[in-house]
Amino acid sequence: MTTPRGLRNNNPLNIEKSKGGNPWQGEIVPSKDSRFAQFRTVTYGYRAAFKLLNNYQRNYGLDTIRKMITRWAPPSDKGNDTEAYIRAVSTRSGVPADCHITTTNRDVMVPIVAAMSFVENQVEAKMFDVQAGWDLFIQNR
Repeated sequence: MTTPRGLRNNNPLNIEKSKGGNPWQGEIVPSKDSRFAQFRTVTYGYRAAFKLLNNYQRNYGLDTIRKMITRWAPPSDKGNDTEAYIRAVSTRSGVPADCHITTTNRDVMVPIVAAMSFVENQVEAKMFDVQAGWDLFIQNR
């Protein structure tokens, strides 16, 4: 089985390269991937995901799985089945799609990001890695 692109890049949520020239902590610049950021370790990839979702809430008021996923994987991007993505993350995380969430709540966000990683890669996330990414995020918000 071929390793999914997100895992090869240590970028389990497939975060696109930043266009502003301000790299993520742990990002490899320049990325050898044509579209997505690459990270030194998967922990940095998860940290970036937590940071980005936290920015969604702080900057845009996105406070539910539905709102976050609609921005993360919008239906306007070719090939996205946004509703299926929302259902999968909600089901796998145990968090209702329209329930208010706080992106600084570890007990909510770790399962959500693990579920998003599964949707992106079709491979179960290693919870140790997701939690390590959370720890980096909390230390360096």
